[in-house]
Amino acid sequence: MSGHFPFSGNTNRVSVFGFYDRHNLNTTMQEKYYKWWYDWAKNFVMNDPDLSAVKGYEFKNYPYGQHSHTDFHLRQGLWATTLIDLGGFITGTLFGKMSDDAMHKLDEDHHHFLHKLEEEAKQNPRPASPEIGWFRHF
Repeated sequence: MSGHFPFSGNTNRVSVFGFYDRHNLNTTMQEKYYKWWYDWAKNFVMNDPDLSAVKGYEFKNYPYGQHSHTDFHLRQGLWATTLIDLGGFITGTLFGKMSDDAMHKLDEDHHHFLHKLEEEAKQNPRPASPEIGWFRHF
């Protein structure tokens, strides 16, 4: 069921960035997308007594993960790499604790949120890709 999310399955920062590109999300909207998942995961963790005790401290700082605040590519890679960290936690820990009905509800909520972002992107499109690839390192 989790195959509709950009961090599900065999993904990396390039595939997540491709997801952002396909949906025409500029960096501001990439952060909005990330923040939607961050808030969802934080609420899940804080409402589960075991997870709250073990993982709650990891949500005291925004964004989540080892790549937070690190944009080590020439342009706009932060929200792709950060979503991989958060997505790994979500798929590896949170999805396993969810019922099928909860997964269907999450998929539906995600679909509606993504549609809303796509509409916003029509008004505020991302800049065209430069000649240098997005993921060339410093």
